[in-house]
This record gives sequence, structure tokens and C-alpha cells, in this order.
Amino acid sequence: MNGIMAASSNRIMLGPLVAAIDQGTSSTRFLVFNAKTAELLSHHQVEIKQSFPKEGWVEEDPKEILQSVYECMDRTCEKLTKLNIDISNIKAIGVTNQRETTIVWDKETGEPLYNAIVWLDLRTQSTVERLINKTPGRNKNHLKHKTGLPISTYFSAVKLRWLMDNVEKIHEAVLSHKAMFGTVDSWLIWCLTGGKKGGVHCTDVTNASRTMLFNIHTMDWDPELCTYFDIPMEILPKVRSSSEIYGLMKISSNQKSGPLTGVPISGCLGDQSAALVGQMCFKDGQAKNTYGTGCFLLKNVGTKPVMSDHGLLTTVAYKLGRDKPAYYALEGSVAIGGAVVRWLKDNLGIIQTSSELEKLAADVGTSYGCYFVPAFSGLYAPYWEPSARGIICGLTQFTNRSHLAFAALEAVCFQTREILDAMNLDSGIHLAQLQVDGGMTSNRLLMQLQADILCIPVVKPSMPETTALGAAMAAGAAEGVSVWSLNPEDLTEVTSEKFEPQINPEESELRYARWKKAVQKAMNWETTEPVNNGNEETSIFSSVPLGFYILGSMFMLIGAKYIAAGQK
Repeated sequence: MNGIMAASSNRIMLGPLVAAIDQGTSSTRFLVFNAKTAELLSHHQVEIKQSFPKEGWVEEDPKEILQSVYECMDRTCEKLTKLNIDISNIKAIGVTNQRETTIVWDKETGEPLYNAIVWLDLRTQSTVERLINKTPGRNKNHLKHKTGLPISTYFSAVKLRWLMDNVEKIHEAVLSHKAMFGTVDSWLIWCLTGGKKGGVHCTDVTNASRTMLFNIHTMDWDPELCTYFDIPMEILPKVRSSSEIYGLMKISSNQKSGPLTGVPISGCLGDQSAALVGQMCFKDGQAKNTYGTGCFLLKNVGTKPVMSDHGLLTTVAYKLGRDKPAYYALEGSVAIGGAVVRWLKDNLGIIQTSSELEKLAADVGTSYGCYFVPAFSGLYAPYWEPSARGIICGLTQFTNRSHLAFAALEAVCFQTREILDAMNLDSGIHLAQLQVDGGMTSNRLLMQLQADILCIPVVKPSMPETTALGAAMAAGAAEGVSVWSLNPEDLTEVTSEKFEPQINPEESELRYARWKKAVQKAMNWETTEPVNNGNEETSIFSSVPLGFYILGSMFMLIGAKYIAAGQK
């Protein structure tokens, strides 16, 4: 009896709770936080399947994404009930999401009209080239003064343009005024607030700023940009702040019950903005780096946008309320961060689980002169070079899979160094330390390597779920919810671990110089000449088979040598 009373008294003590949907590139999570202490109470995670229908194409199923959200909600609510935590104390839900990933659906049936085209996808290369060719001086920064972004395969407008040009169902739906466009946040909020039965079609300023259709000065869709890409404005979601009530959760046919029905969805931030908020980077000059599928270094630059001269993006950091000012950030985006671990596991098979990578790399403690530039999707910041491709160089007969594992971890750190250098040049102020978060930060060797390569301390919060925390903070602080205070004096002090540099700066600079040399070798790998592969489609991967042939030949020669040695 005393145990039951203790449980019920604990339940009362907890006070208001706030939940977050964290829909990333490789997984979906639902997390519940205590609004007063920022403590994570429970969560559930479901992996998302990625499909690669052709070389360079990356897709996900929008219905699977939605179903994974419902599954995570249900499982988390079950876990909370087992902990004797009252689910009715969840006062708000925030949404944070993989940015740029593009979905088009039918507003009458609620059905997606094609798979989601993921941010990493490269199919729009010819679309990008066509767009750049029609700019004065073939300038990829032609729209940067309005968008803060270069014309690149990375952003949503070119993906949407490709869908309208190449998918008949989408072309017809646009003409018949049935099409709705959105990034993942828009798709989820529309579905969760009723879908075809009155769902709210909206996005927030941070996600909108990644489309190339949004003017970061007027803070709205730009008619000239929409004309440039020839995209009708009627298919776009309404742009809202990152912290306000968008709509209420509706019960869904996917759910057996609706424990969260009626709870307001009141926070929305693209994943990197959410991590900036979750890391409490509210002051001009504060920065964080998130190690997820890619790596994203964001630095708060205050309420006036700063344009980069060194290959960084200018993006909207957050706008925490309808009447609150928008804050901007400089961003360095790296396409392949944690994705390199997945590639080593799924494509090469040199590890069975992601956690093996750290042990394998630690066994040798060096790459032994091997450098790995994982430019699988070209190079993002600071180069914006779509013709680059992945390269491994400095191989000798001594090189083994442990050295390759170490080189893969170093690659993540070197890429971060490149964008940090660009950020220091743009701002003129050098960061004294780097705040980090994301799945890869559990790899302690990676964190130490990062400190060594940057020559500054790396600070990792003890609670790694800062992206979800940022979305929960935005939701809980929204007008009409107001259960989470964002006043500096009310913010919970975050406990963290610090990794100090342990090698001398000269060695760090030497390794970094050799990395830069390897990057140059990866440049201009792909021809941009159209290669007809028999079905009138353009392939920009003409040299990949040759690469596999050369690698295969190399391994056969090494194998032959060992066989010959064994016969002596």
C-alpha cells in the first residue's frame, strides 16, 4: 500500500510534462521531459528504412515515417504508465525533423504522391545545373541575398521542381489544385491534426528557410523565388513561428486509442535549430555541432542575418513566439557524418554494429597515413562541390580495416575543422570551445579526436537528447501552454563532460594539411556531361563502376601475392 501511495505522490510531484517528436534521417523518436527540470522521463525509438532506387537517389516512405511516429507515441505512453506517470500531464508536443526532405501529397485523399526525397539525394544535379546556367554569370550564389543559400541539390525547391517535372501524378495534382507540399514537419503536423479532415498545413521559419523559396529578411515565401523555380505558392504551407499552438492532436485510425488526443502541437524546429535551442545557445556567438547522419555546426549571430564569404549558409536559427524576434545562424553543413559508419557496416561489412567502430579504431590509435574523404553526395560546406566523390588515399600494404575505421572517424573531425575555420574567418571571433551533441558523441574516441584536431576543448552534455529537448522547450514555452520558462535565470544548468586536446598543435596541423590534400584529390571527379543509360535518364555516376573495378583489381593483386607467398 505504501508503494502505491509513494507512486501516486511521485506522480503529483512531477508537474507538467512536454513531449517531442524527433523525426531524423535514420530513426524516429518520441521523448517526454519534465518541464520544470528538463529531465528525460521516457522515450521510444524506431529505425526508418532508406531506399536507394538508383545511384545517388535516397528516398523514404512518408507513410512509414508517420506510422513510426504513432508507434513511438504508443510505446512511450505504455512505458510512462508502467512508471506510474500520468500521461494526462503531457501539456504540449513539439516537432523536430530532418530538414529539406521533400514530400508532396494529395489533400483530398491524404496519400503521398511519391516517396519523400531525402536531403542527401543527388538526382537534382541536372536541375541545379540548368538553374545555374540561367543565372547571370552562372553564379550558384545568385539567390543568396534573399535565401542565404547557394543553388544546390541539398535544398527543397530543386527537389520539388524535379517531382513536378518527372512524376505525372504530382504534375496532375498541381494542375488540379490537389497537391500539398511540405518538409517532414509539415507532413507530420498536417496528419496529426486531422489530415484530410481539417489538418493544419503549416511549417515554421527554420524549416521554411531551407527550401530556397523563403525570404529570410521578410520572413515569408517570396513570390520572385517561387517564379524563379516555377512553383505555385498555393501548394506551400503557411509559415509560423517556432513556438505557438498550430493545432491539437486528433485520434488516428492508426492508433488503437488516443492517449494524446487534444494535446496541442505547439513547437516546431528543424533538427539543427532544435539542437541550438536545446544546447541553450541563445546568445550571439554561441555555437554547437551535431553529429548525426551529417554534421551541422551552427553559430547564433543574433537578430540580423550575417552573410558568409567562406562557404557557410545563413539560416534562421529560431523565432520563439509570434511576436518574438527571429534569430539567425551561420551554418556549416557536412553531408556525411554518421552516415560513414552506416556505409562501413552495410556496404563494406567491416563492422557488424556501429559501436564496433570505436573499438576497431582504438586498437590501432592511428590511420597510419590513410585519409578518407567520404564525399558520397559531393562536398557540402565550405566547398559546395557536387562533382566531388568519396576517396580513400595513402593506402599501403600495411593498411588494414582498423586503420580505415580510424580514418573514417578522423574524416568526421576534419570536416568539422573545415567548417569551424570558415566560421572563425566569417565572424573574426575564434570559438574557445565547441558544444557537441548527436548520436555519434557517445563515441569517446571521436570526441577526443575532435578536440585534438580542433585544438580546443569539446564539451558534451550528459543528456545527449538536445535536439528533442529544444523542440520540447519551444512547445512548452508557447503562448497558451506556458509550462516551460525560457528566461535565462530559469534554465536548468546542464551537466557536461569536457574533452581537452592531448596532442601538440604542430601534429594536428600536419594531419589537417594532409586531409586538405586528400580533399583536392576528391574534387571534380564526376563529369557533368549527360550519360544516356538507355532510358533517357541522366546519370552523373559514370565513373563509379570504374572505381569498383580498380579497387577489385587491387584486392585481387594483394590476394594473389599472399597465395603465392603461401605456396613458397
